[in-house]
Amino acid sequence: MFVNYQRLTINSQCFDNKLFISANMTEPIPSIILPPPRNPNLEGEWLQQCLQRWLDEEFIPEAVNQKIATRAAQIFVRQRMEGENDLGSLVIAIVTEMQSFDFSRSFYGEFAIANAVSDLLLESLGIDRCCGE
Repeated sequence: MFVNYQRLTINSQCFDNKLFISANMTEPIPSIILPPPRNPNLEGEWLQQCLQRWLDEEFIPEAVNQKIATRAAQIFVRQRMEGENDLGSLVIAIVTEMQSFDFSRSFYGEFAIANAVSDLLLESLGIDRCCGE
């Protein structure tokens, strides 16, 4: 399959300004399913602490970081208690519900928070957050 787009070389080969997409790139990325929660509240406490630490270390410690981490952890716990184990769905839920959060006193937004939660969860599972392996 050839596509007339920009010249890219990531996981592909370029030929005369056309991008050749290999067959394995058309396969869907498999979902990452978290193990069923044993103690959702304990998971939430862990996530709140790790996320707040990440927020404080990424830029500067701010009072709002605790509120952000607490809210993201609440969303996560509720989703887990409702039976959601798919990481992608959890990320979307966090993005959606964090849109109502007032980020005006923060360097962050809902997408950064959801991505940080995803990274923390992947790291805890021993999954490379870059490539899913």
